Amino acid sequence: MKNDISRGMVALLAGASGLIAASLYYAQPLVGPISAATGLSPAAAGLIVTLTQAGYAIGLLFVVPLGDLLENRKLVFCALLFAAAALAAAAASHSATQFLLASLAIGLGSVAAQVLVPFAAHLSHEATRGQTVGKVVSGLLLGIMLARPAASLIADHASWRVVFSTASVLVALLAFVLRARLPERVPSSGLTYGALIGSLWRLFRTTPVLRRRAAYHAGLFGAFSMFWTVAPLVLEGERFHLSQTGIALFALAGMAGAIASPFAGKLADKGHTLAATAGALLLGILGFALPLWEPASRPVALGMLVIAAIVLDMGVAANLVLGQRALFAMGAEVRSRLNGIYFALFFAGGALGSATGAWMLATHGWRAALLTGMAFPAAALLCWITEALAVRTVAASQRA
Repeated sequence: MKNDISRGMVALLAGASGLIAASLYYAQPLVGPISAATGLSPAAAGLIVTLTQAGYAIGLLFVVPLGDLLENRKLVFCALLFAAAALAAAAASHSATQFLLASLAIGLGSVAAQVLVPFAAHLSHEATRGQTVGKVVSGLLLGIMLARPAASLIADHASWRVVFSTASVLVALLAFVLRARLPERVPSSGLTYGALIGSLWRLFRTTPVLRRRAAYHAGLFGAFSMFWTVAPLVLEGERFHLSQTGIALFALAGMAGAIASPFAGKLADKGHTLAATAGALLLGILGFALPLWEPASRPVALGMLVIAAIVLDMGVAANLVLGQRALFAMGAEVRSRLNGIYFALFFAGGALGSATGAWMLATHGWRAALLTGMAFPAAALLCWITEALAVRTVAASQRA
């Protein structure tokens, strides 16, 4: 029997996943200054985040499945060097077209994080897999959440270009660290790349748990992306007048939501995935419902928005772990492909949320954006109800 994954390896994979995933989100709180520097209109500003997520979705479908075919360490190394080059290109951009193309490439290279998460599952024992995945995903989510305040603080004291150039150097260094520290993992699949990609539709069609988990998280991640695209624009606007440092502190408060990941992993290991999923979706709805109450006091309104951010991030963190734990319970030979399809589908929801949020805010205002954001997890909850009813029906027939 193989040894369980070491604490040091879990920490390395969690930290690496966080640093890689952070690249996807540096632009979120900087939409305003990047748009001004590159000539993007307010209504089109959401494209900065949307194209990064679109690149990520493409990589999830066409790069991450290679984790079931190629040696994983080499795949991660090459993807990270590509991401580092894309981040450097973003830092050097002087037009909207240049920056948007670089954003697409950043998303494409950052899929290395989703080769590392199945890697952690592969190295873990079945009994602790949910907790291991939960810890690695916690690192990933902390990276996402730290990206926003780090980007705001650096931009406030230097410029948004320094954010991307620094990230480029860090990702390049990480590529060499992982190449030195990760064990080799050569998949046993005998498929060609064409057959591998061709199998994605079959996996989607024949794996109900994949379709459900992707639908649940597309709703939550669409809401998450919408919130963190729109909130910085609102915070720097007429109501709150926050600087980039103030927006950074706001984003730091939202990091508290990442504490939900390990707890969700433990609940999944104990067989409580269905109930925990409902709780996560309800947290997503609550995160958008709270700011609908708009007190006259500016500090109270800001405090309510902070609570909403924490609640929303808790729902997203918990549901992500629940989904990955359910998928990684399946065969090791398809984990990378299942994970790639899962992330691609819910990142499509995230891209839709980012684009819709910026447009709703610009054309219909803050309350309309909140109501639209609430609709995403609400739709996912309706899908969850069908699963809960099906489970109840099966249980009743077994008792009979």
